[in-house]
Amino acid sequence: MRALLLPVIAVFSTILLSGCMHTASPVAVGQPQSDLDTMAYGIPSTGPVAATGQGGAIPALRDAFAAAPRGAYVIPAGYAPGRNESAYHLDAGDKLRVVVYGQEGLTNTYAIDASGSITMPLIGSVPARGRTTAGLAAEITAKLRNGYIREPSVAVEIEAYRPFFILGEVQAPGQYPYVPNMTVESAIAIAGGFSPRARRDIVILTHTDPSGAARYEVPLGTSLKPGDTIQVGERWF
Repeated sequence: MRALLLPVIAVFSTILLSGCMHTASPVAVGQPQSDLDTMAYGIPSTGPVAATGQGGAIPALRDAFAAAPRGAYVIPAGYAPGRNESAYHLDAGDKLRVVVYGQEGLTNTYAIDASGSITMPLIGSVPARGRTTAGLAAEITAKLRNGYIREPSVAVEIEAYRPFFILGEVQAPGQYPYVPNMTVESAIAIAGGFSPRARRDIVILTHTDPSGAARYEVPLGTSLKPGDTIQVGERWF
């Protein structure tokens, strides 16, 4: 009997040993790229792609971006946002600091009047409307050199910009001082915010430059310029 059991035990032991010695070899698994990486960098995912129609925050974000309107507002080239004093054209209401070096009697703050000029001692009225600060400084220099000061040195800088105007569906329409880097949205906030009937997505902005006045339909993030007029319309529903 014992002789019969020995071969059976040997076969059974062989089977057990082969099962223990057989281990799964390690498999290198590349981490699948997330949908956020795909959205941020535009690189297609190398890993398994989840079936469409599943819920979750990432699919919801992707669907929201895909459904969002693009290029809904186009600011015409004639209305360039930003504040660049060297290219800024002066007009009535601007206050200027004019410095004539070595001439304390001429150095002062001058406001551009309704006719578009400033009035200085010795040289009288100097046209300023439509000029840049550098252009006005050159004009003042030329006038002073003409029989008053041999080699005048003049600098002009803007002390205060002309005000902007806001009309229509705001709590307090009117005229307000302009502050550099303002937007339409901040101007509406200064005017007390929207009225209950206001249209809150776009406004009509009127801008005047040396070429004339132009009206634009713009979103609330549009940069504002001195002298601009904002018209906040009424919503239809």
